[in-house]
Amino acid sequence: MAGGRDRARSRETRAAGITAPTAAPRVIFPPMTGFRSGFKVSVRKEDLVFAAAHFITLPGHRCESLHGHNYRTAVEISGGLGPEAWYVYDFVALKQLMRRLTNELDHKVLLPTTNPSLAVQEQLGTTTVSYDGHERYSFPAGDCVMLPIPNTTVEMLAQYLAGRVRDALKATGAAHLTSIQIEVEENFGQSAAYREELVWD
Repeated sequence: MAGGRDRARSRETRAAGITAPTAAPRVIFPPMTGFRSGFKVSVRKEDLVFAAAHFITLPGHRCESLHGHNYRTAVEISGGLGPEAWYVYDFVALKQLMRRLTNELDHKVLLPTTNPSLAVQEQLGTTTVSYDGHERYSFPAGDCVMLPIPNTTVEMLAQYLAGRVRDALKATGAAHLTSIQIEVEENFGQSAAYREELVWD
């Protein structure tokens, strides 16, 4: 039973129109089985960007002129909560990973290496690009990034980055993750996304 001092304080609180704090309502959470489902996190930061030059091949034996974009990226990871930290993935680690990957592409010429219409060769510090058997571009090798994709569209760039993120996540043993999605924007309001389900051995 409350003492006289507590009762007096309660009367003073009510007289002043102050409501005493109450405990948050209890929430019943469903059981988590295997830590493999239910949540997703995303990172969209202003520094997850890269400025790069590229060109793409088009239907009808056409090839774009070399031009550039200020690309923006975003990553989304789905899965359950880790058994100890109770989060899907460490935001700091995820930002560091994406920053490292975008830095690899920043201020580079992006060259696809699996396009059947292109021949990309490096010799004596120079990278040459031939289209349909005719030399089209020549760049300092250090200014280029060779990408194992057929075309440097935003779709293919998103898939490439997703593969790099997938390999990095698997290396950490984060088996509670179920999918990843990468979005690459080449102009404001113009982007492509690639989603991949994660399969763990």
